[in-house]
Amino acid sequence: MLIRIGYDIELAVATPMALIYLLRVHPSRRADLVAPESVQVSGGLVPEEYIDSFGNHCGRVNVPVGMATVRITNDALIRDSGELDEVNLEARQHDPTELPFSTLQFLLPSRYCEVDSELLAFAWNQFGGTEPGWPRVRAICTFVHQHLNFNYKTARPTRTALDAFREKEGVCRDFTHLAITLCRCMNIPARYTTGYLGDIGVPESGPMDFSAWFEVFLGDRWYTSDARHNARRIGRIVMARGRDAGDVPITMCFGPSTLLRFDVVTDEVVDPKAAAVAA
Repeated sequence: MLIRIGYDIELAVATPMALIYLLRVHPSRRADLVAPESVQVSGGLVPEEYIDSFGNHCGRVNVPVGMATVRITNDALIRDSGELDEVNLEARQHDPTELPFSTLQFLLPSRYCEVDSELLAFAWNQFGGTEPGWPRVRAICTFVHQHLNFNYKTARPTRTALDAFREKEGVCRDFTHLAITLCRCMNIPARYTTGYLGDIGVPESGPMDFSAWFEVFLGDRWYTSDARHNARRIGRIVMARGRDAGDVPITMCFGPSTLLRFDVVTDEVVDPKAAAVAA
């Protein structure tokens, strides 16, 4: 299947500053692009692009004196398998003594995921009796999905996993942070993932946004999990991965800024002529 992706993001800025963004398709999906992404920055600014320590494709924009707004747009077409998130009931949970070294950082506490908190004892009391591996991850996703109430109106960037657990509400990043933290408490490496996830294959509909989910390391690889929807989905397009949302900001301004516009597109291309041209 083909999916059209893109965005139109505009920020008001008060002073000259650096602005970084993680808005590119992740390098692991770059080969699926029908054509290169068309990232444009207003004012003729040319971003400096780089790969960060987590392997994400990032950009830095150096906003000059006298520029009041920065607008970043993108439009692209990407191929996707059209298959639901993979399930592997046989994927084994490893003891930390045998995990690959590269996964160990995803067991540790991070800014939004307080493994070293009251959640540690709660996790072992709640999930210690579940079967290790895939069933345990599913139990954690189901708990988080039922424990938190999705509420855009009370979203805030400072809410941590422990805050969400206590307040019993949040948005997709909060569902993800809490699930990640509970997995790490149970010695399952878990990492934060952000990207496109449209309403392809589901009855719900609404304004498009970027989404957050997470990945767990079981067996010999990483698998997708989603506590917000608690269901297998079609058409996830990864942009960035990290320990938590602090590692993968959509945009981060190193100075005062205000969001003016935020439009995201994630639509399946169903026109056969468009698909033929793209191919």
